[in-house]
Amino acid sequence: MQLLNYMQLYVEVAKTKNFRKAAATLGMSSSTLSRNIAALEKEIGVRLLHRSTRRVELTDAGQAYFNRCQGIVEEANVAHEALRGDVARPSGTLRVSMPVDLAINYLAPLLAEFAVAYPLIDFELDAASRRVDLLAEPFDLAIRMGPAPTAPSTLVARQIALLERQLYAAPAYLDRAPPLDHPDDLIRHALCAAPGIRQDGWTLFKGAASVTVPVRARFLMNNVGLSRALAAEGAGIAILDDVIAREELASGRLLRVLPEWILAPIPVHAITDTRLLSARTRLFVDFLKARLLAA
Repeated sequence: MQLLNYMQLYVEVAKTKNFRKAAATLGMSSSTLSRNIAALEKEIGVRLLHRSTRRVELTDAGQAYFNRCQGIVEEANVAHEALRGDVARPSGTLRVSMPVDLAINYLAPLLAEFAVAYPLIDFELDAASRRVDLLAEPFDLAIRMGPAPTAPSTLVARQIALLERQLYAAPAYLDRAPPLDHPDDLIRHALCAAPGIRQDGWTLFKGAASVTVPVRARFLMNNVGLSRALAAEGAGIAILDDVIAREELASGRLLRVLPEWILAPIPVHAITDTRLLSARTRLFVDFLKARLLAA
């Protein structure tokens, strides 16, 4: 059991390459963690880490040991949870990174519903546009819009939603703008582009037909909410999904433009650094998938 405990501590240090971060995740002091890793190295007779005042690096043996230990620790944690009954009554803290627009417009009500269903689970939520490093930061999963990541190869992506996208603009903008009867007309319009939208051209679909229009966004931003707000103020045409545009559409501040044409839906993935998930993580991913794909 002591060796397995050492392995768990070592895996966290190897993932973060930082004793302070690993210690914070494990709930112990950096000095205690360092002593435990030193005891592990002494027990197995191999140096696993290069330590300096600025950074920690894995030796070749340390990298090989990490590759083997990570799977062992994950299997042990899953088995331990099952024995404790966590599958039936999951508990602990669920740490999730998610885009702010998706969090506010889609995930907030689902998080509230999930919290009621599983009262023993607490949450640490990071709503930001940055892409967290799941191998180095203590997140259970990250929710991301767009294609599944291809690197690093250890990441596992599970699709949980497909967001349909259309074009929207304010009546005031359409009143003063050039005619817009076909996707080719977009080249003469002011466009608002947010994350996940290609800048070299927009491809629109009408049944089996498709048109790719070379465009240059006048407004380029990293926030879908800002794109919606600019479009509602008459600044230009934005690509939005129905949920994001719902309130402005109902109030008449936004209108669908080229309503027979749509853009390819954007996938949403739950990304983890392992296929072996804790009970709370697996339940949360399955819950989101059931709710979002059924919507």
